[in-house]
Amino acid sequence: MSQAPLIELVGITKTFGEGAAAFQALKGVDVTIERGDFVAIMGPSGSGKSTTMNILGCLDVPTAGIFRFRGVEVQSLNRDQRSLLRRRYLGFVFQGFNLLSRTTAIENVELPLLYRGESKKARRAAAMHSLDQVGLGPWADHTPAELSGGQQQRVAIARALVTQPDVLLADEPTGNLDTERSIEIMELLTRLNREGITILMVTHEKEMAAFANTIVHFRDGLVESVERGNLAKAEAAR
Repeated sequence: MSQAPLIELVGITKTFGEGAAAFQALKGVDVTIERGDFVAIMGPSGSGKSTTMNILGCLDVPTAGIFRFRGVEVQSLNRDQRSLLRRRYLGFVFQGFNLLSRTTAIENVELPLLYRGESKKARRAAAMHSLDQVGLGPWADHTPAELSGGQQQRVAIARALVTQPDVLLADEPTGNLDTERSIEIMELLTRLNREGITILMVTHEKEMAAFANTIVHFRDGLVESVERGNLAKAEAAR
């Protein structure tokens, strides 16, 4: 038997507000994401992509429809169970690096493990490994003010990786970076994906979306189209 998809959204709707003030952000979204995929989610403001990412990240629940993660119907879980799923299987990277300014890179990366109650020795070893993964081992003792924007985003990615998640959710990860730094971050995400991490990324930039294997276009609360990324097409043609 073939392995079930990592993520399935079936008929997902999301309505905010009630009565005359109700707004339907999602109108029946169907998305399937396989293990090991690199998915870019695109669409204009108000298209539903951020609402979908919040649901995928277990930060919100759909109004109706089915959300399966590793075969489990997430919408049936309670808040604590969703929180456990989020901490165990998901890592998050944001447009704003969200680093503690007076804390070193390695201390920032350790934070998720501190919340888990891991020992100091275990936290330090895991955080150092994550920083090495993103090429920042030598900068472990530097504060964010001593790092470039690209380096700060690498620290943020290392922090997302330190819990060894199955899925990395990246919300406009290059939005605050120049072109050169953006490409560096996308090349890093591509390498991490090739090492086995499933990546879901929201972006407005076609050049960044082209690094993905799959591009999902949203419009007016629905999936408008799904296509292969340009880099994936080029590799397939070799």
